[in-house]
Amino acid sequence: MPSRIDTATQVCAVIGNPVEHSLSPLLHNRAFQAAGLNFIYVAFHVEDVGACMAGVRAMRGFRGMSVTIPHKMAIMAHLDEIAPMARHVGSVNTVVNESGRLIGSTTDGPGTLRAFAEAGVALEGRRVLFVGSGGAVRAVAFAVALDARPEYMTVIGRTPSRVETLVRDVRAGTDADVKSARLEADLAEAMESHDIIIHGTPVGMYPNAIAETPIPESLLRPDHVVFDMVYRPLKTRLLTEAEAVGCTTILGAEMLVNQATLQFEAWTNVPAPVEVMRSALYEALQ
Repeated sequence: MPSRIDTATQVCAVIGNPVEHSLSPLLHNRAFQAAGLNFIYVAFHVEDVGACMAGVRAMRGFRGMSVTIPHKMAIMAHLDEIAPMARHVGSVNTVVNESGRLIGSTTDGPGTLRAFAEAGVALEGRRVLFVGSGGAVRAVAFAVALDARPEYMTVIGRTPSRVETLVRDVRAGTDADVKSARLEADLAEAMESHDIIIHGTPVGMYPNAIAETPIPESLLRPDHVVFDMVYRPLKTRLLTEAEAVGCTTILGAEMLVNQATLQFEAWTNVPAPVEVMRSALYEALQ
């Protein structure tokens, strides 16, 4: 954090989810300090997105923001430019202010791809199963379909209409081979035929579902790669059981770190101090 706030200080912010209001400032302010940048990252409770974005345009030194639920879609109507992947996904989590021109993008999907790469897991030619059909899964599914070239993808969930909508949109926006399945009826068969498992539901999340898992341990194989988007707790029951079976596992916190590093780099145009940001997040989550 800057030692003093003045007219030269560049401001970044987060609007939306209260959890992000505590985690994101910690990550980014530690990173700004480590990089020696005169930036500060603050949290705002925003109800009127349009008025908020008008304020961003009006304030000198407001460099950008993180956007979380419930504003990721509503903010799109107030931007000047939206990156192609964010248009496919239908939501924005990052805004950069380029001299009053507001540019929106999404780092959730690219951040997840970076997490897989850092874990040494290639997605090209793999069979990817998405468990869930919400906004986070949507962002990652498009990133995988557009940039990772899997053999095929399946989206499995409890609500057929949401699953079918996501599958239809991915088919329309990419050339990926993607299909739908029902969680109750098709999970065992899907686990047998896929090798990359990406979980994106609230099951296993602190504090209400911490003892739960969306996938019975009996369906896990040592050759599975299991990524759980849930990051509270740091290691979910799903990941604990997957490790016990011998699976390769990737923490949801790695998605959070990597999407944040991509935001940092978009705002500052310098490489993010990744280990500083990772340490800050893991310290908070533990």
